[in-house]
Amino acid sequence: MDVVDHLSAVKRGKLSRRAFNRILMGAGIGVIATPLTSRRALAQDGAQGTIFTWGGYDIPELYTNYEADNGTLPNFAIFGGTEEALTKMRAGFTPDVAHPCYSGVKRWADTGMFQPVDTSRLSNWGDVIPSLVKLDGNMAENGNPWLVPFDWGGTSVTYRTDLFELEGEESWDMLWDQRYAGQLGSLASGGDAWWCGAIKAGVDFDDIATDEGFEKVAAVMREQRPLIRVYTDDTTTLEQALASGEMVASMTWASSAVTLASEGVPVKFAQPKEGALTWVCGLMMHKDAPNPDKAYEIIDSLLSVEAGKFMINDYGYGHSNARSFDQFDEEQLTALGLSKNPEEILSAGHFQHQQSQEWETKMNETFEMIKAGF
Repeated sequence: MDVVDHLSAVKRGKLSRRAFNRILMGAGIGVIATPLTSRRALAQDGAQGTIFTWGGYDIPELYTNYEADNGTLPNFAIFGGTEEALTKMRAGFTPDVAHPCYSGVKRWADTGMFQPVDTSRLSNWGDVIPSLVKLDGNMAENGNPWLVPFDWGGTSVTYRTDLFELEGEESWDMLWDQRYAGQLGSLASGGDAWWCGAIKAGVDFDDIATDEGFEKVAAVMREQRPLIRVYTDDTTTLEQALASGEMVASMTWASSAVTLASEGVPVKFAQPKEGALTWVCGLMMHKDAPNPDKAYEIIDSLLSVEAGKFMINDYGYGHSNARSFDQFDEEQLTALGLSKNPEEILSAGHFQHQQSQEWETKMNETFEMIKAGF
């Protein structure tokens, strides 16, 4: 089926926009992004709010409430990683809402570019899972959060159940298994990989910034380097390699396992005996938001049950609205690595801690050297 046929399938409702986008990416066809050259978000519609987010979050299914109220979608600006996003905003780009993760909240708030979110303006706030809000350092002095939690999930090992011979329990050791040298993959960002390395090394996250803890993690990452076929944050690349059998296991987010399983590939998203890495990302509001009223509409739409149902069903991620989980039965949620009681999943993993800019820079520089073979 060529691209025209795929587009026709999208229009007929036979193929999701997400699946279509993956096909385009796999064929080397990308979406043209608007350059971030203005001090204000370059928008197709200046009357609408702009969200600065990851690729894959710029789809209508997440903004049904916003579209219903405004007759159109918000404007989108896409980043490849949160450090890139922060750099562009420091250079003057000013969206209404940005989409970082909890581990970076302190560094983002310390820039002075953001304001706490007035939760009284959010109709869905009463359904947000409390433990995702009350994370250390997230509450400003006025009692409002810097980060409104939106999506959360686990980073773990997705493996081919027909190709990877499991010895004992599922474990992070799977990505250090000498039997599969050259057939293992990893996310390229230290924001995932370094923390997973800490779990493998037995370094408590309270100690991850100590000199001893840092060196222990660096040692296991160097040990792993000769075994890895590819480091990439392009999840399509990892999924294609797993689907073809080129790789038998890789560090991924839950969405990769969900995608592969839906395509009939025999995979499993591991529940490591040491625990998975747990992350939560969310929404921060720029202090100079050009359209502050629209900013709140964007945030509220993303907190809706409708958005949560899509996130759980299509991406396999958890959602911050507790009522979203009521849209599924327990069997469906278990298959996605989730639960009717999301606190069970949240409490079972290792939550990342906020770190200083100095540690973040040191970690990223060290990990880049390791990936380069040094």
